[in-house]
Amino acid sequence: MKISDVKFRFHNDLDPVYGKDEVASLFYLATERYLNKGRVDFALEPNYFLKEPDVRILLDVLLQLKKQKPIQYILGQTEFFGLTFKVNQHVLVPRPETEELVALILKDINPKTEEPIKILDVGTGSGCIAISLAKYLPNAKLYALDISKAALEMAQQNTKLNNVDITFIEADILNSTCHYEVASEYKFDIIVSNPPYVRHLEMQEMKPNVLDNEPHLALFVTDSDPLLFYKNIKEFAIKRLLPNGKIYLEINQYLGKETMNIFQQNYFEEVNLLQDFNGNDRFIVAKRNGMG
Repeated sequence: MKISDVKFRFHNDLDPVYGKDEVASLFYLATERYLNKGRVDFALEPNYFLKEPDVRILLDVLLQLKKQKPIQYILGQTEFFGLTFKVNQHVLVPRPETEELVALILKDINPKTEEPIKILDVGTGSGCIAISLAKYLPNAKLYALDISKAALEMAQQNTKLNNVDITFIEADILNSTCHYEVASEYKFDIIVSNPPYVRHLEMQEMKPNVLDNEPHLALFVTDSDPLLFYKNIKEFAIKRLLPNGKIYLEINQYLGKETMNIFQQNYFEEVNLLQDFNGNDRFIVAKRNGMG
């Protein structure tokens, strides 16, 4: 079967669901992953003939896409901040907004600084935040916390894939014992987190491929207490963030002022609400003061 025939199948079956441009992107992601050939290769060789095993692989990808399984889970990997990460159903697929969160931290830190800094990533998931920071801040010491053993196992695979060293901690930020499970000598210059923040009432805004595949534990919070994670992260940071240390948080775009208010009450100063590239309220950056 020619590659053009398989591409036609993709568009014929998927265009009504994903749109023509998105289907083309999905198709070439699959060919690059499994055939090591992309858009330019097939433009130069439009009559490229596929071997039967390769046809079966691509048609299996098509079948899974028809079931609206995320392409990242199908391929078993994704790109984030210029690095490759393994992903599966136990971790969220990293978003572009979270790349902005990493960029905010890197903008504030000189990567050539020789002064060691300690950074904690709360709710690390695939490890994308911690690993990206470790890769671009070679003098930093990275720690990553998550409640999910399966997520930590995936994150550990990603440290090996990207050749960095991370100290992983299995703990629940919502449980007061978290303070004891993180070694008492650990005090951090930076705490960063992209915690669960989507309210159940916002489920209707989400696409089926997210709702039906990505871990709800890492996505959703109750409508009655949607800022639960931020309150607990703050209490943890009061004890474990060094004076003048900073906290960087990804937040629910609809709850920017409410999240900001949590950190304006005490122990923090220079609390800023920042927008993402779409103009939505998406990040809180605050500095720990010298109180307490």
